[in-house]
Amino acid sequence: MDLGLSDRVYIVSGASTGLGRSCAQVLADEGALLVLSAGDPEELAAAAGGIGAPERMLLVPGDITEPGTETRLVAAANARFGRLDGAVVSCGTPPTSSVLEASDASWREAFEASVLGPLRLARSVAKAATGEGASLVMLLSSTVRSPAQDAGVANGLRPGLAMAAKALADELGPRGIRINNVLVGRVDADSPLEFEEPTAVDGDGFEAVPLRRAGLPDEFARAAVFLLSPAASYITGASLTVDGGADRSL
Repeated sequence: MDLGLSDRVYIVSGASTGLGRSCAQVLADEGALLVLSAGDPEELAAAAGGIGAPERMLLVPGDITEPGTETRLVAAANARFGRLDGAVVSCGTPPTSSVLEASDASWREAFEASVLGPLRLARSVAKAATGEGASLVMLLSSTVRSPAQDAGVANGLRPGLAMAAKALADELGPRGIRINNVLVGRVDADSPLEFEEPTAVDGDGFEAVPLRRAGLPDEFARAAVFLLSPAASYITGASLTVDGGADRSL
């Protein structure tokens, strides 16, 4: 299937490691032009060297938790490539905690980093998007639907961000801009692109995962890039769980 991504321009946040990097790789392989962002400039440059040709990407170091980064990314995309077709928004991982023991400060910091940061980028991209099938994907966790142990702050905040994306899909739909969530399950810790999450599977095993294994980064990235692409042109406001079947809801 031709995903229709050739020469379209996408921002990828968190592009130096984990699923952000894996999404950037799949986008590059599909012919997209990229604006890659991450907090560590050296890590970002090292990752970009293995993703694709330098002339087909622009590196913009910065953390989306810091206000103003989203504006720089959008401006850089338009200045370099003259258009913007969407973004992969990495939503981060709040600190391990219980609801009872997490301090007010922990909740505030996690809200700023894991909710407001991604939303600022999503809003900015949506306002500047070219509009020819523009699309955004939020990389979230399967804990949106099923709470995980020792992840009280994440369990509290992530469903709110997923619902905000759902509401944003209503607002953006008349402009032909789509936004979807990918709810990531357990990622293979032995893979080259580790992105560990608290998980709802029993113990350290995979008894509650029908496929009896963790997912590989590319397996999550391919799902995300499909939703981002024009091939998914009639899908918006959806939350796709990619977890090997661990989620028991419909």
